[in-house]
Amino acid sequence: MGGNKERARERREQRLQEISLLRTIPYSDHQRWWSKETVAVVTGSNRGIGFEIARQLAAHGLMVVLTSRDECVGQEATRVLREGGLDVAFHQLDILDPSSIQLFVDWIRQTYEGIHVLVNNAGVNFNVGSDNSVESAHMVVATNYYGTKNMIKAMIPLMRPSAAGGRIVNVSSRLGKLNGRRNRIDDLNLRRKLGDLDTLTEELIDGTVATFLQQVDDGTWTSGGWPQTFTDYSVSKLAVNAYTRLMAKTLSDRPEEEKIYVNCYCPGWVKTAMTGWAGNISVEEGADTGVWLALLPDQAVTGKFFAERREVSF
Repeated sequence: MGGNKERARERREQRLQEISLLRTIPYSDHQRWWSKETVAVVTGSNRGIGFEIARQLAAHGLMVVLTSRDECVGQEATRVLREGGLDVAFHQLDILDPSSIQLFVDWIRQTYEGIHVLVNNAGVNFNVGSDNSVESAHMVVATNYYGTKNMIKAMIPLMRPSAAGGRIVNVSSRLGKLNGRRNRIDDLNLRRKLGDLDTLTEELIDGTVATFLQQVDDGTWTSGGWPQTFTDYSVSKLAVNAYTRLMAKTLSDRPEEEKIYVNCYCPGWVKTAMTGWAGNISVEEGADTGVWLALLPDQAVTGKFFAERREVSF
């Protein structure tokens, strides 16, 4: 068993080294479907993975809108990127507040007329290490799932027509995998429904998280067959993954010039405040796959889950 873990660690480290090398290779002119007029919005981008995604996208030549709940913190993060010569703007955004989202939508429409890329990075997790409290479950689900969903719905009408298609990237987690070997929902029938595009609906996803939160409230969640590691976070990301697949299907019938491609990815266990700085990979590595998905030259990929630039199963 120890040998298998060691080989897996070595393969992963080799893959991260490959990705580090890939990041040093500039996109060729025929790959660059974007220009300095291409607008990318990154939520929760005042620090951590979101900040790094914003930095990398701006470094590739996009116009990036950095957002943060805290205006002062967001302005400071924007200043840092601008001092580095990057084209970055800031607007306050609280994805939990419908009025804040509407103000943001109005500002985007007035300032840029629309956007081309949306990266839903804003999220929370209140457990560190071996902790598994669900004391903040309502906040975790509201932010990670409902906040992401509400941003997608708000931004879709602002996605500008493009031959390359609009891009939505949801920062998610392997902890939300439907069929993970250890951390998954026990209810096989529910897993099948969530995993089948013919039975997957927004109502099913909402109902699943509502059932979880009800069991949290009445104290029965421990026997409810929910994931056993970072339970509230895992359930919220499971919902994000399912909603990614659902939206990819919903948007697949749009006309060619109005295509929108929706994918999600796991950044890994990154050294950020969310992990208590206990992660084992850098923010540069954690941001890489999200940036790669946002910029794919031939974006026929949609409704998929990625890690380290590779598709993995839901």
